[in-house]
Amino acid sequence: MKVLRLHGPDDLRLHSEKDPRPESDEVLLNVTAVGLCGSDLQWLDHATIGDSKISSPLVLGHEFAGQVLEGKLRGARVAVDPAIPCMKCDLCLAGHPNLCRELGFAGHGEQDGALREKMAWPEHLLHKLPDSISDVEGAMIEPLGVAIHAIDLGHMKPGVHVGVYGCGPIGLLIIQLMKHMGAAQILATERLDHRLEAASRFGATAFFKVNGGQEREEILSATNGKGVDVAFEVAGENDMTRWKRRSRPQNQERAWFSWGFLRMIERNSEHRRLGGRG
Repeated sequence: MKVLRLHGPDDLRLHSEKDPRPESDEVLLNVTAVGLCGSDLQWLDHATIGDSKISSPLVLGHEFAGQVLEGKLRGARVAVDPAIPCMKCDLCLAGHPNLCRELGFAGHGEQDGALREKMAWPEHLLHKLPDSISDVEGAMIEPLGVAIHAIDLGHMKPGVHVGVYGCGPIGLLIIQLMKHMGAAQILATERLDHRLEAASRFGATAFFKVNGGQEREEILSATNGKGVDVAFEVAGENDMTRWKRRSRPQNQERAWFSWGFLRMIERNSEHRRLGGRG
């Protein structure tokens, strides 16, 4: 099978390798769709992320779908959970496997990911896709889960005023979800024009190009000086996190969530390695 491995910064090489042999709890998959996360780009640029470095050539890719080749789900198209909890540590046993202390994660550390034709993966982490969802859409379920979890943490309800700072894939997913949940205002900021256009198309009620902090005043003006009820920093920038906390009047209590914080909650072990960047 063909396998794409990262050997170092900007050093991707196509290999020909034998098909993987599944362990007792695994099944073999044909990989049919893979998304590229910002963390994959970080690996590609630097061959490191946070305090984790490549120790051997690594297969990237943790947003993916596939078709099962064996077992009870044979022939099924599936979305794949990329996180493998140990189910033995205190956090797993307390019902929080997403915070597992020994979490394995596709395309990170020593765990190869999905940029290959076939892979073996734990059967219980495969989720059958209905015919109405394509393989490409199935690969988007992982980042969609991040956006849904962020909104759950924000205790969203109809009529809220929301700031979304960063309009990459996660930010755009949050905007769409907030639109469907009945947010009164969805205010978006972004440096790139094509992402601002997408934010408008997907449901932002107002959008502002990042301009040295001037957008803070524009947001306060758009909310009659009240600011936002909940702010999502999904740009992965420390400066943006500091700026976001000032996008509300100082005498009001507001909720705010940063991209690094959300990734920590979603999969704590990866966050330690990522250094807070998604």
